[in-house]
Amino acid sequence: MLRRVFGIETEYGITFNYRGQRRLSPDDISRYLFRKVVSWGRSSNVFLENGSRLYLDVGSHPEYATAECDLLTDVVAQDKAGELILRELVAYAQEQLQDEGHQGEIYLFKNNTDSSGNSYGCHENYCIERVEDLSRFEQVFIPFLITRSIFAGAGKIVAGPQGSRYSMTQRGEHIWESISSATTRSRPIINTRDEPHADPERYRRLHVIVGDSNMSEFATYMKVATAAVVLAMIEDRSTVLRDLTLTSPIAALREMSYDLWSETPISLANGRSMTAVEIQSDILERAELFASTHELPTDQKAAIVLWREILETYQRNPLELADRVDWIAKLQIIERSASRNNLTIDSPRLALLDMLYHDTNASRGLYYQLADKGLMRRVVNDVQVKTATTEPPETTRARMRGAFIRKAKENRRDFTVDWVHLKLNDEMQRTVLLKDPFKTTDERFEKLLTSIERRPSLD
Repeated sequence: MLRRVFGIETEYGITFNYRGQRRLSPDDISRYLFRKVVSWGRSSNVFLENGSRLYLDVGSHPEYATAECDLLTDVVAQDKAGELILRELVAYAQEQLQDEGHQGEIYLFKNNTDSSGNSYGCHENYCIERVEDLSRFEQVFIPFLITRSIFAGAGKIVAGPQGSRYSMTQRGEHIWESISSATTRSRPIINTRDEPHADPERYRRLHVIVGDSNMSEFATYMKVATAAVVLAMIEDRSTVLRDLTLTSPIAALREMSYDLWSETPISLANGRSMTAVEIQSDILERAELFASTHELPTDQKAAIVLWREILETYQRNPLELADRVDWIAKLQIIERSASRNNLTIDSPRLALLDMLYHDTNASRGLYYQLADKGLMRRVVNDVQVKTATTEPPETTRARMRGAFIRKAKENRRDFTVDWVHLKLNDEMQRTVLLKDPFKTTDERFEKLLTSIERRPSLD
């Protein structure tokens, strides 16, 4: 599969503080946050006009799942649109709290751990061919996912028994298995629960759990692009890929997270050892050859060129990637503050900077302060992000979902939607099943859309 559908699910951290003290629980704040959603959707689990899903996850975490995308700029715009949508809900909730006499401020973080050490996820979904044998994924895709933290990690100060250290990834300490059907209990790198949200005879949904939430648009672009390319190579059985199976994937994930400059070799099951950057370089070389002989989408071919640029820059001087890679941008902020104020890595002040990098408030968040100064490389612009809050991608079935929701709301019709179903809740109970995520229109959908304007008879 060369053309591929993908999407990102992001859980957000939320807190409410007044002069450094938590005044309300995350559960209380989330109820305020979703008041506006519940008022029109009658639920805290809704699909939006841009084709995305917005809901309240376990642990009072607001979660936003992008619509299905097959263009890299679409998935980046949709991901950033989620921040904007939730930012508007925060503003509304803030007004409600003030009206009811609650002093304090809501903080919404796009990160993966809170101050108590709890972890919440950023999951990637990739539509792949129906396959039961996952051996090639263990040989290539898992080593790829572990070592891509070089450019996809969000970075974090991690406190431990031997003191605090800086890790290039936030999720590294919270993943416990390579492949599993569980999500919260064992937190695997790849979740194998078989929910394709498409024709189950043709497709499977690969659910990647190991990734960090990225503030950097460039990092989001690259982590999805490179994964899509590697999946294309894995699915193409004629492509020869080196067996990079790791002796202990979880141990390797932990170790390489702290190996910021990729100096320590990782043990492979075949007895060899390679550093993280060597593993990435090996996969990249094969991706370059693959792209020269296969009709990959144009944006993925362009991403391979950027992949080469990233690895060569990293090998030369990782700090030159501060305008593209979250963990490096944040590391520079932390190191500058530590130097100016004579602080050690375990300083609460540095821990606060760590959190504030992920603050979604555009004027307060440290990432956005860098971006406003032109210090972070962008992939999309503000207009594209704003548009993505209301418009679905035009090249996947999300187009039909978004159009259906918009028209049903305009005509005040009761409806039910999920990833594959569109249903009008009237006496006809008309339902359209969208099993092909690549289709943008369907005769049954067009008839359903037309029927929305025709009110059912009261006779």
